[in-house]
This record gives sequence, structure tokens and C-alpha cells, in this order.
Amino acid sequence: MNPVKAIFQSTPGKKYLMATSGLLLLLFVIGHMLGNLQIFLGKETLNAYGAFLKSEPLLLWGARVGLLVLLAVHLWAAITLTMANRRARPLGYRVGHPSGAGYASRTMALSGIIILAFVIYHLMHFTLGTVDADLLRFRDDAGRHDIHRMVIEGFSRPLVSGFYILSMGLLCFHLSHGAASLLQSLGLCSGRGRAWSVRLAHFLAWGIFLGNSSIPIAILLGYGGEALAP
Repeated sequence: MNPVKAIFQSTPGKKYLMATSGLLLLLFVIGHMLGNLQIFLGKETLNAYGAFLKSEPLLLWGARVGLLVLLAVHLWAAITLTMANRRARPLGYRVGHPSGAGYASRTMALSGIIILAFVIYHLMHFTLGTVDADLLRFRDDAGRHDIHRMVIEGFSRPLVSGFYILSMGLLCFHLSHGAASLLQSLGLCSGRGRAWSVRLAHFLAWGIFLGNSSIPIAILLGYGGEALAP
């Protein structure tokens, strides 16, 4: 069988695709969070960072398209594996779920779909301007896109911030199981290392949740309020 075809059709191949795409998505989430946290370093730092990214459109849009492709592959692999597992056990488990399976592991496909919906909304909100076109019109004194004000304006609305925080909760709930599973699927941990992989997954999940959620929470509490002045 063609090696590429085998990866997409075999169960081990789909698990490898899901783990690899999951690892790349995790690295992106961490990098994206670190970039966003520059809002606490002030307008100049964040706007300069944004201007640098926009000065490399191929890199920026390549990353965006790559993110959506990774999400699609990850979600496809998860759904097809879930369907295969259900076909293998048509009567289901007597107690409703396999022994030892946590709630996070049993809802991975559902939380993944919700996260995909959030990513699309997030791109429409802060990247494409579909939700609020005015956010893309802000300019700082140097003529750059005022990302600092855009973020503060966007998260100054409680419903938007609440949805963002809820989505971060679902993402990190997903990661609390997924990060450990991908390390095991890629053969990066086994035996005693599995316990450490679970601890690492929980640490990363909490760190990402607190880091990302700190931005809308700080803005709702008044951080950057001076940027909203006309």
C-alpha cells in the first residue's frame, strides 16, 4: 500500500496524524499566547510586533492557512477514529463509558468542534473584521495598525470576553487530555513517563488558560481604559 494512503486509511496512521497535528497546534497556541501577552508591555511593543508580522504577508497568511489545515486534519482524524471505535463496539459499554476514561477524553471530538468554531469567529473578529470592521481602522501615531487599542476595544465588551474565556476553558480542557495522548501516540513517553506526561499536560493546559484569559479579564477590570478615549 502507498505509504501516504496507509497513513490516511489505517488506524495507526490516523492516530499519528492526530498526534502530529495536535503537537503543531499546541506549539502554535503557546506562541500565539506569548505574542498576545505583549499587550502588557504597552502599545509600542504590541503594535511593533503586529507591524513586523504584517510586513511578512507570506509568513503570516501561510501560518493562518496552515492553522486551519492542521485543525481540519486534527478534527477529521478525531472524528474518523471515534466512528471506528463506535463501530467496533456497537452495543457500547455497560456503564456508558470505558473504565478509567475521563470526561475530557470522552468529549474530545465535541470540544474540538467547538474550538474550531471559536477559531473561525476569532479570525472573523480580529483578523478579517467581519464582526466589527472598525477594529481594523485604528491607527497609532506611527501610522501602524493600533492592535493595542483593537484588543482593548474588542475585549471591553463583556459578552465577547466571556465567550473568549469560555472557549479558552474548553481549549485547555481539551489539552489536558490531548497533550498527554499525543506524547504517547508519538512514542515520546511510555511506562513511568506516562504519569509525567499527564502532569505536563495539566500544567500546560492551566498555563495557557491563565495566560490567555488574563488579557480579557485585565481589560474588563480597567486595564488600558485610556485607549478607549476618543
